Amino acid sequence: MKWKEQILNLRAYQPGKSIEEVKRQYQLDSIVKLASNENPFGYSPNVDTALKEFHSSFILYPDGGAFKLREATASLLGVNKDQLIFANGTDELVQIISRAMLEHGKNTVMATPTFPQYKHAAIVEGAEVREVELVNGSHDLNKMLAVIDENTAIVWVCSPNNPTGSYIPEDELRSFLESVPEDVLVVLDEAYFEYVNDSYNSLAFLNQFPNLIIMRTFSKMYGLASFRVGYGVSSATNIKRLEPVRLPFNTNVLGQLVASAAITDQDFVKSCRQRNSEEREKYYTFCQENELHYYPSQGNFILIDFGRDGDEVAQFLLSKGLIVRSGKSLGFPTSARITIGLEESNERVRSAIKELLEKGVELQEDFS
Repeated sequence: MKWKEQILNLRAYQPGKSIEEVKRQYQLDSIVKLASNENPFGYSPNVDTALKEFHSSFILYPDGGAFKLREATASLLGVNKDQLIFANGTDELVQIISRAMLEHGKNTVMATPTFPQYKHAAIVEGAEVREVELVNGSHDLNKMLAVIDENTAIVWVCSPNNPTGSYIPEDELRSFLESVPEDVLVVLDEAYFEYVNDSYNSLAFLNQFPNLIIMRTFSKMYGLASFRVGYGVSSATNIKRLEPVRLPFNTNVLGQLVASAAITDQDFVKSCRQRNSEEREKYYTFCQENELHYYPSQGNFILIDFGRDGDEVAQFLLSKGLIVRSGKSLGFPTSARITIGLEESNERVRSAIKELLEKGVELQEDFS
């Protein structure tokens, strides 16, 4: 079989344990999943209304142009409809962009650690990956600029960054964009944009920088992760180049329906942002009181350094019915990334962490 050589050592994405799996393994009735940065506050009531009123047939293909969703999104963002591309989550959009621009002989620049699909997609396409270490959890934009050369096709910028939650200030982003060569595409991944307090309008950069594309999603703040809808915003020219790479009918009927309904309810977005911020602050206070290092986050998650094996920390919390993400697979081997949940869930996590800290060296013995 003539497999691409570069994929032979690639690992498929490994999802965390499901709630039902943890219930069976630990004989627990109450499980809280805080590993995938889903929205614990749910989704807009508009979504249920839209689903109840849906009476179309499932034998027909979805609208390949996502007309209604395109109209609703363009209206909210204040952009033209031809500036949008929709995808089966931003994961697919990463794949579309990479397939359109990367190949052997080209390179792509990104921070590390960051969202792993940038690197994964680049390797599949046979491109060179140039990674620049984070500084205190944030992008080192100057060093990223320094490694760009004539063969660079894409630069990935994740803000807020996953898994640290760091957010790039407006002046720093503008300076960076002014310095990137015009023939290099800058992908600004804003999957967690709606969670940012006092955010600036990054869409305003599109008029000045035609080599910019912004990615956003309905999986996080809008609470529609199972429907898999993400989108990109760029110049009409860039979108026209990307569209032939997009698979036909890549967003399904129900995904388009619920995303169209959810985006009209910005009061829900504001409420979730406020509640998430309040709960996130409680984690900050807890970490400070217990001398735990954490990364200040503008997302709906927090990365905490426990100074011990991240898998052991995640396993201990799992035994308490709390599913979190070990930092080991995220590039932070002594940390865990915890999604900000409901108030009672967060209290339960902090109580378990307190117990973990009191156990001290016993933890290693328990899970060795």
